[in-house]
Amino acid sequence: MTTGLTINSPYYLNLITEFAPRPITNEDELKATQGRINELLDKKDINQDDQDYLRVLGLLVYDYEEKNEQFPQLTDGELLQSLMEDYNITIQDFLGIFDQEQIILDILSGKRNFTSQEAFKVRSLL
Repeated sequence: MTTGLTINSPYYLNLITEFAPRPITNEDELKATQGRINELLDKKDINQDDQDYLRVLGLLVYDYEEKNEQFPQLTDGELLQSLMEDYNITIQDFLGIFDQEQIILDILSGKRNFTSQEAFKVRSLL
């Protein structure tokens, strides 16, 4: 039997025996995998085996979500509004990206869209 490139510790083998990583095919499996991830993240001391196992589970969740979940398409104004609400950002906080407050207000009201340079700077906040 091939065991991979490194020798697995008994602890790691126990992790994959308790909750074997498998491709996620439905919402119940997604919830179970997310629950397992949360259990491990709640531990006080996460060791390298935990990190490796979490990486595998995280990749499975990412793969499922990429294939099955649609993310809403936001207008530029909706994106700014969402950032302001979610991260407690003010219009003044955006002045490092936009030259004038009026530009921000125009984007929020839908009168104007991002330039490519502004879009790059805003998306780097995400």
